Amino acid sequence: MKLKSLWVPLLLILCSANSLQLTRRDIRPSMQEMLNYHVEYKEFSPQIARRSLKIFIEQFDPEKLYLTSEDVKSYLEPKEERLKTVIQGFKRDDFSVYEALSETLHKSVLRAKKYRTELSKELVFSEAELQASKGETYLDYAKSDAELKTRIQKQLVRLMLSEKRTSGLKKWGPDERNRVFVLWEKRFQRIEAPYLLVDASGKPLLQVTKDQYLAMHALKAFAKSLDAHTSYYTPHEAHELRASLEKQFEGVGVVLREGIDGVSIVELIKGGPAERAGKIQSGDLIVEIDSQSMANASYEEVLAKLQSSGQSKVNLGFKRTLNDGSEQFYSVDLVRERIVMQDERLQYSYEPYADGIIGKLTLPSFYESSDESSCEKDMREALRALKQKGKLLGIVLDMRENSGGFLNQAVKVSGLFISSGVVVISKYSQGEVQYLRDLDPRSYYNGPLVILTSRASASAAEIVAQALQDWGTALVIGDDRTYGKGTIQYQTVTDPGAPSYFKVTVGRYYTVSGRSTQIEGVQADIVVPTYYSNARIGERYLEFPLKSDRIPAAYIDPLTDVDQRNRMWFQHNYLPNLQKKISLWTQMLPQLKLNSAYRLEENKDYTLFLQALDDERSGASFTLSPKDNWGIDDLQLIESVNILKDMVILQQQATAKKE
Repeated sequence: MKLKSLWVPLLLILCSANSLQLTRRDIRPSMQEMLNYHVEYKEFSPQIARRSLKIFIEQFDPEKLYLTSEDVKSYLEPKEERLKTVIQGFKRDDFSVYEALSETLHKSVLRAKKYRTELSKELVFSEAELQASKGETYLDYAKSDAELKTRIQKQLVRLMLSEKRTSGLKKWGPDERNRVFVLWEKRFQRIEAPYLLVDASGKPLLQVTKDQYLAMHALKAFAKSLDAHTSYYTPHEAHELRASLEKQFEGVGVVLREGIDGVSIVELIKGGPAERAGKIQSGDLIVEIDSQSMANASYEEVLAKLQSSGQSKVNLGFKRTLNDGSEQFYSVDLVRERIVMQDERLQYSYEPYADGIIGKLTLPSFYESSDESSCEKDMREALRALKQKGKLLGIVLDMRENSGGFLNQAVKVSGLFISSGVVVISKYSQGEVQYLRDLDPRSYYNGPLVILTSRASASAAEIVAQALQDWGTALVIGDDRTYGKGTIQYQTVTDPGAPSYFKVTVGRYYTVSGRSTQIEGVQADIVVPTYYSNARIGERYLEFPLKSDRIPAAYIDPLTDVDQRNRMWFQHNYLPNLQKKISLWTQMLPQLKLNSAYRLEENKDYTLFLQALDDERSGASFTLSPKDNWGIDDLQLIESVNILKDMVILQQQATAKKE
């Protein structure tokens, strides 16, 4: 776990994960497996060795609050002899260089703990101090111990005052500050323990556990050295990622937060057992689990108790502080079950327009699960439901917050809006090319379609946006470009029984035009800036991104990857139904752009929003009065609907001329 996780409240959706026993002898074969899959790197080279040392350090100290430049200089600027030692050691399962580096990290943790203890007795933690240290980030490591101590001082100020506000503390004296300091030391302990080689109670680890930590830290660094999207995961990380991809998990449906009074409920998962019980509220403090007191239990102990395997039922005891200051105690029996995260699945709505309706679909990710639920099935159901509401004149597909998901779901979703044809072309390390096609000749919707994107739209979202843009069935509206992730990963995360959990970049993808979204992203047909338009996010800002390239277009499917035994079926049943490239919407673009620009210029709220973006870009301060609050309405969605209405009108006019 990265130390930067200390900057956010420690939240957890209750779930279980099996432990994984790694040894240093597992490092080389695990890394070799990833190298075998990787699209570009096939051996542990000096370049990978140099990167791994840098990442080994950065995954420990991403905020540069533990190490000095003197501590890490010899590792960040390794001499050729050291790189040879690393490579030769890798071949012999000798990771002494990383052990020596781990010892440096160990010493830096002890130093930081010492500084925190000293500083906790000196700081006043005033709002003035907070403003002085607010938002500081460090590009380089501290040049001296004194500078490092100053950084830690500012860190403590931010953490203390943040906890004061989060906990709602009205009194703020020495006792309260000490309680907050003790809480944060517990949080630091959880992160620092693997580097101090002690357990949660401070006892030295067994050698087998020390080896496990070394192996995990090394494999994480080695994986990330290959490219920006290759990663190695702990079982717990894999479990959480699997739940995120499938939009469901096993549990009682609560999100926890550790505070100065103990572990409390911060959120109830919609539709989960805890919410259905109707008794639990956000802020309730867990004081008992199955009649065992949790009053003085650590965060880890509460978590372990809630994750106890082998039983489906759990009794939770809570304490609630009422408005009059009195306390209420109660208990609830809950049953652990599979919980579907409905809020993170497809949502749809509509608004009336002319003699029909305009549908609005919000797709947060491309998900599917073992029970055969998926975003493609949800979207088909949504389209069917919208058509029952009235004549479906147009659709806005909102993917501004969509960072991707399953590739096959991107193909299937794209297939809902074309008859049949190539959606994605995959190219792998040996030059092999595979075409991912929509084989269903039916189009579930073929009218005016707008895809709303932002710089945060990535991966599978970019596939759908660019594929439908290529075919001409949709216009892309939003930020000037999307995220720019055009690579394919093979992963073991969705297999709960996998011997290890990783994802590795195995190829690049291209849409039917032969274009790749790598680095450049999907270019908007009409720019309607979103909140992300100034954000320095995207593949171009990541370390070690793969380069972009192009391949031949495939509007006429060459079928080169189709087995000879199946080619006749494709020739008779697939090729005759290929989607025809549509030019109607691109012909309308000049008028659509003029209309949109006029509306944005005349829209007071949007003008204020754009002014705020400009000021943010220039670094100037800009304060909006309450009556000018442009954040109340979804300006980008409103304009997307307006563009869609223009498309409907222009399409009707074009049809009338033909008649």
